[in-house]
Amino acid sequence: MPQILDDIMTRHVVTVSPDDTLATIRSIFDRFHFHHILVVEQDRMIGIISDRDLLKHLSPFVGRLAERTQDLASLKQKAHQIMCRHVTTARPETPIGDALLLLIQRRISCLPVLDDQGRCAGIVTTRDLLRWCTRCATGSCAA
Repeated sequence: MPQILDDIMTRHVVTVSPDDTLATIRSIFDRFHFHHILVVEQDRMIGIISDRDLLKHLSPFVGRLAERTQDLASLKQKAHQIMCRHVTTARPETPIGDALLLLIQRRISCLPVLDDQGRCAGIVTTRDLLRWCTRCATGSCAA
């Protein structure tokens, strides 16, 4: 039987609300050192923000000597203003091989994993999948 995402996904997922500011999101990325954060409203995932999305929308002068008022204003933007709304997701029972193909075909770096009710059950990233591939390459495909 092929292994499934439920075997390797990260179950503890940090989320934000659509009205959280980029300042809040930036501090979460700095604190937890991961690359994706899910935007959730009423227990439903409505979008995703990557660390690259955040960098694209923040002024490069924030926190610098040349910082201006308009640079600080970029920190006040809301999650819903920059999030990706069209998110490719998977289910816990998705075979790992299928998830790998999805990431490659869609050129994405993570898959939020949703349960039967559409709530976030976890997340699988390229790092999780590479770790699994490494285990397989060394003869131990167990999760």
